[in-house]
Amino acid sequence: MKSKFLFFIVSLFFASTVIAETKLKSVFNGKDLSGWVVPKGNSEAGWYSAVDGVLKIKNGPKKKGSILWSKNKYRNFIMEFDFRFGEGTVDSGVHVRNQDQIQIGISGSLKRDMTCSPYIPGKGYPVEAKNIKKLLKLKDWNTMRIKAVGKQYSVWLKGEKVMTYKSDSAIDEGPVGIQLHGNRIMSIDYRNLKIAKLP
Repeated sequence: MKSKFLFFIVSLFFASTVIAETKLKSVFNGKDLSGWVVPKGNSEAGWYSAVDGVLKIKNGPKKKGSILWSKNKYRNFIMEFDFRFGEGTVDSGVHVRNQDQIQIGISGSLKRDMTCSPYIPGKGYPVEAKNIKKLLKLKDWNTMRIKAVGKQYSVWLKGEKVMTYKSDSAIDEGPVGIQLHGNRIMSIDYRNLKIAKLP
């Protein structure tokens, strides 16, 4: 009886995972920045550009930072994408509905890699993602999955769950944003950006 119940639970888990994955829809067409709010000055500075299916992000000579916000707003969702570090001291991340952010790269305040950890304004990094040194490949593509349900954020890196955090500052609905941190020379690539809306 126990084995049947366990089989049912496992089957239910995999079924729910498959359903979620089938709902993942591309939010970056690889050709241009359609669907995103392009920041003022991007044409001159070249912060964000689409090249051969890749969202390329880099600082200009003035080292100004910026955020590329989605035009669509999301409540509960899963976001999945690949990222690859480029030149310099990379400090990027994904904003979740508001200023709450999932870090990618070196924290400007802590001076160390905090990839997959949440940065919460006013609190800094309340928790640190696990096993990042083992999983993260600096010169290769890495796949990240972010799940935001209510106030809870969960993050996977290369299929391994590395962080869960409940944020008091989370809001019900908002866009997602791709950050380019200022005051440094850096570049980072993103591709295969997809989002699935959840109940």
